[in-house]
Amino acid sequence: MDKTQKKRFFEVDLLRGIAIVMMVLFHIFFDLDYFGIAQFDMHSGPMLVMGRSSATMFIFLVGVSLTLSYSRSQLSSPAKQNMFFKFAKRGAGVFSWGLLITLITATVLEEGTVYFGILHLIGVSIILSYPFLKYRAEALVTGFIVILLGIVVTEIVIESPLLLWLGIMPYGFYTLDYFPLFPWFGVVLLGIFTGNSLYVDYQRQFAIFDFSENLAVRSLGYLGRRSLFIYLVHQPIIVGVLLLFSSLN
Repeated sequence: MDKTQKKRFFEVDLLRGIAIVMMVLFHIFFDLDYFGIAQFDMHSGPMLVMGRSSATMFIFLVGVSLTLSYSRSQLSSPAKQNMFFKFAKRGAGVFSWGLLITLITATVLEEGTVYFGILHLIGVSIILSYPFLKYRAEALVTGFIVILLGIVVTEIVIESPLLLWLGIMPYGFYTLDYFPLFPWFGVVLLGIFTGNSLYVDYQRQFAIFDFSENLAVRSLGYLGRRSLFIYLVHQPIIVGVLLLFSSLN
């Protein structure tokens, strides 16, 4: 394995780690409220800001990370054969985890089944992003268009749930996690624009002090590199701890 394949950008892992910590904290407060242990306003104020900020940062970094992976693949495999299938396989894998969450929430919860949550979005976005991975202006313009269309699309309400993935909801729809392609795929595309601007040919285009050996940075970077695993296990752990705590009081 050459140096290009080994090289990581600590600031990207750091930001992803910060996003995952914010997400876990948000879900702790959410679960406390959901189970009636403590009351928090999750739909406005600081809680809403923390939840949306963590999700937006995480989804944006998906776009940045895709450009890094694409650049690394180009440099290490000049033939570039089957590169689309590599990304399609990765996207399908993440989407499959989303389907597992759909199955679990449909089985366990009385309401609020997650039909198209953040993992569904990321899985589909990885596949749809492929044509944009070597472009900047196209990703930027399309990203803004998708976000603007999202403002319009999310105001549409219909009888059928078949267009949930686009952002068109049926009447009375309720879910615990919802990130449709409009507008959220636009955030991924803005991440692609940023990645292709700041990390050209897998090289950082800006100066930054090397904090990679700082303990806090290393710890957050470690969490960032394992964000999918943390996302999958943190809710069962939080819920289990809270239920155990409730049963003891």
